[in-house]
Order: sequence, then C-alpha cells, then structure tokens
Amino acid sequence: MTQKIPATVITGFLGAGKTSIIRHLLENAAGRRIALIVNEFGDIGIDGEILKGCGIEDCEDEDVLELANGCICCTVADDFVPTMEALLGRERKPDRIVIETSGLAMPKPLVKAFNWPDIRTRVTVDAVVTVVDGPAVADGLFASDPRAVQRQRESDDALEHESPLEELFEEQLGCADLIVVNKSDLLGASALDKVVSEVAGQLRPSVKVVTAAHGAVDPKVLLGLEAAAEDDLDARPSHHDGVDDHDHDDFDTFSVEVADSPSAGELLRRLGAAIAHHGVLRVKGFAHVPGKDMRLLIQAVGERIQHYYDRDWRDGEERRTRLVVIGHKGLDEGSVRRMLSG
Repeated sequence: MTQKIPATVITGFLGAGKTSIIRHLLENAAGRRIALIVNEFGDIGIDGEILKGCGIEDCEDEDVLELANGCICCTVADDFVPTMEALLGRERKPDRIVIETSGLAMPKPLVKAFNWPDIRTRVTVDAVVTVVDGPAVADGLFASDPRAVQRQRESDDALEHESPLEELFEEQLGCADLIVVNKSDLLGASALDKVVSEVAGQLRPSVKVVTAAHGAVDPKVLLGLEAAAEDDLDARPSHHDGVDDHDHDDFDTFSVEVADSPSAGELLRRLGAAIAHHGVLRVKGFAHVPGKDMRLLIQAVGERIQHYYDRDWRDGEERRTRLVVIGHKGLDEGSVRRMLSG
C-alpha cells in the first residue's frame, strides 16, 4: 500500500500567528516539499500573498493554493475536495500538506472531509495544531465578558457560553492534537503560566501545550505526531456535533479600499479609532503610502496593531490600500468605511 501523505491542519483564531508558524516551518523545511492550502475569509488573499514570493528557498508560488471563498468546512465538496484532488494528481507530489484555516473556522468539519473516499486512501491528518494568541487569552478576548473573564472563570464553573468567540475558541481547542501558545514574548512569566494553565484545563488529556514567540516552533514538534485525526472524530468534542451549522454565522467580514492617506501614521490613527469605536475583532491588509516604494502590511487583533513594510511594490502592480475587516454580526460597515476614509 502506498504510504499516505501526512497533512497538518493549522487552526486558531484571528491573528493568533498561524501564518508566522507556517513561514517558520517553511524556513526550516530541511528539504521537505511542502504544499500549502491557505483558506481566506474575504476577497483579499492576505495570508497567501504573504507566503507567496516570500523568498524562502524551495517555497514556490505553485505550492501555495488559496481558497478565497470563506470557510473551508462550508465548501468541502465545491472547493476543498477538488483542490486536494488536483494537488494529489500532480506529477511531483508533496511530501507533506499544510492547511491554514481561516481564523473563523471550526476545524472538526475540515478533518471530517479527509474521510472523503478519494482523499482518505492517500492522505492522513498527522495533527490538528491550534495556535493560541497568548495576550488575547490573558485579556479575556475569548470569554463572554472580556473585562472580567478570569474572575468569572474562577468563581463560576457553570459559566454560560454566550459569546461566539468563546464557543469558537473551545471548538478549536477541542479538536487539537497540539496547542501552541504564541506571542509568549508579550507576556511576563506569571501571565504566561496563567494562560497555559487556563488553556490546558480545557484540553483532552493527551494534548500537549508548547509556547512560542513570533511563531518559531521547531518542525520536530509540529510534524510527525501521527494522530490520524480523521479516525477519532468522536473523541474531539464540538458544540455543533450533529448540527448543520456554519462557524462564521456570528461574524461579519468585508473589504475596504481606502484612498491614499497623507501618511502611514494618519491611516493607523483612523484604523485605531475605528477599531476602538466599533469593537472590530481583526483587520489585515496592505496599504500604499505616498512617497514610499514599499508596501505597508497591516495586521490588527483588537486594538493591537502591527505594521511594517514587507516588500517593494512590483512593476505593474496597482498601488492601493485594501483592508479586510472582521467583527461581530451587525458591525456597522458604513461607519467603519467612513472612519477609515477620514
């Protein structure tokens, strides 16, 4: 029997650092031929664009496949399965497949898709790796009352799960074979220990927790877990078992094209104001700053905004500012657009 190709599913909430972990994995691939499937939520391929043309040796654009129509689990037959079949039909097959889910994805339906007959015989889910944003957990982002999460957790074991963020977080933890608490460099030792303890308390007994900064996880830790996750789905709890539910129903997402700002600082000021006023969960995209020959990459998780010039604009490439905005259902799209436009 032909040996199955191992697939690693990298999941985790918006901005946890999934793309950083994948990039570090590619930089330390040690000759492995890795194919990437990047699932985007929205119509701008931010994560795929970051990985494509990254300059990493042996990382070719053709090995990065983007699904840009939303959540993988909602389009398994229409998009994911054909993509996998096309990938497996290549003359030069990959040694390993890595799938980055969208930040709004429940991983269990995706794992179920690996039982599709034409995939099951050729691919196995080596592991589901859930990336956790350490500072976000410390700030209570994934609880029904972010400003009082720790007090509530410690005093009430029966806390109702009314927040879609909290429920999604639990889905991602419940399906995991390995947890990576990322951005450990942004937490003190005591706060990090508290986050690890809180996360570990929600896991199956066999699931391990490791910490990382900037997504730097040794491939020996990420790969070769041999979990065969598609074979033990019943051991992976989900709020939606037996329910035909879509994980992104509680969230709104849209893209915004913004006229050139007079400076990067002004654009970031507008962005910060919009995030604070509307409680925006996540923003990511690229910006053109007049007078700059490099593209400004912007990524925001809550009110924490990261930005840096990632590369030169290419010849013939349209220089413009486009951002993907994600928030709770009912987010006032018109107001956000106006605030970003100044």
